[in-house]
Amino acid sequence: MTQAQLQPLRKLRLGAFIMATGHHIAAWRHPGAQADAGVNIDHYIELAQTAERGLFDQVFVADSPGIWHQGDRESFSRQGRLSHFEPVTLWAALSAVTKHIGFVATASTTYEDPYLLARKFASLDHISKGRAAWNVVTTSAENVHGNFGLDAHPDPALRYERAHEFVDVVKGLWDSFEDEAFIRDKASGVYFDPDKLHALNHIGKHLKVKGPLNIERPPQGHPVIVQAGSSEDGKELAAATAEAIFTAWTSLAEAQAFYKDVKGRLAKYGRRPDQLLVLPGISPVIGRTEEEAQAKWAELQALIHPSVGLATLAPFWPGEDLSKWDLDARPPYIPEPPKGIHSRAHVVLELARRERYTVRQLYEYLAGARGHWVVVGTPVQIADRIQEWFENGAADGFNIMPPVLPQSLNEFVDLVVPELQKRGLFRTAYEGTTLRENLGLERPASRYAEPQAKAA
Repeated sequence: MTQAQLQPLRKLRLGAFIMATGHHIAAWRHPGAQADAGVNIDHYIELAQTAERGLFDQVFVADSPGIWHQGDRESFSRQGRLSHFEPVTLWAALSAVTKHIGFVATASTTYEDPYLLARKFASLDHISKGRAAWNVVTTSAENVHGNFGLDAHPDPALRYERAHEFVDVVKGLWDSFEDEAFIRDKASGVYFDPDKLHALNHIGKHLKVKGPLNIERPPQGHPVIVQAGSSEDGKELAAATAEAIFTAWTSLAEAQAFYKDVKGRLAKYGRRPDQLLVLPGISPVIGRTEEEAQAKWAELQALIHPSVGLATLAPFWPGEDLSKWDLDARPPYIPEPPKGIHSRAHVVLELARRERYTVRQLYEYLAGARGHWVVVGTPVQIADRIQEWFENGAADGFNIMPPVLPQSLNEFVDLVVPELQKRGLFRTAYEGTTLRENLGLERPASRYAEPQAKAA
């Protein structure tokens, strides 16, 4: 038997990207949605357990240190995502009612403190027995700086520069205690070995952190590092620090180009391509027939109020009064994407050009998943599209973005997962006990470990 034959078949990685009522912007109005889902713990328990039943690797929630809002008073009054849990707190609760699934929590390198963040995520990793992940964001929202006593939002270059330093500091703090530091020998009375405790003593351009952390090394060594930026700065941060990257593309060619690009950046950081998983978002609208799927999509689209739809377009036409536009005509003009970190703008504006969408068609598309890939069809059709991207250099797996919750997640688990398993693309049982093990990622050695231990 050849070495290639001995290698396990590459398997899809699946995450459930949870927006409280679902990813469709009008999901909260759907008859099957839980309108108060953002602060309903029973709802989240059901979702986490459903994702685990479907053998997903992880569940993920986006977060911001400020309120989510775009548009005028009319659209503001119709937003269904204004009230929601802080993610680390939520995941700590959900880890007690699950056994295998991992938890990805978003936290900002611009507006959080590295010592407190390192302590929170180390605690979450211990509480969950090795199932924590940190989605590293620099925060692009312009409306949050006042919550932290700042007069202005830092510019993108500064935020990303700080992010590189911030992640390194957090990893260093997670290494404060070596793996074998705690002896806890009741007979001798020796609790731990002080020689295996290390103060970081970091003094950098943006941060000054002494350490050590007051909790032992996490079960995973480091919680899994995730990143979600697709800009140049975002791709560099991912190549240097991340182990999974969430991204948004609407065509196979675009996804392939991104996959090749970001994987190609790893070598200069001494990393291998398999050390970074690329996980595009996909929002599946599932029907047992095509007609049923299209009817479900039409039902959701009919719930969009025009003011809410136009509010989704406002960031891409800054300063424009969109209320004067003819909804059933093409946009009067399509601007060049803004410079900086606004990678999503490139996706959306290119989509508008390529598909020649009317204003209404464009906001209806964005309403589904904010520019992520929306696929409407049967379980077989959706599995076909997933397989195509997975087998053609576009993805290592997907972030599943259910349009309406809990309905759409149940449908994916009950109808699409069995189809993927039948094709040999997805697991039939969890491989390990930690998120790293299930994702096929190595456990990082401590920076203070002996060289031979690091190489082992």
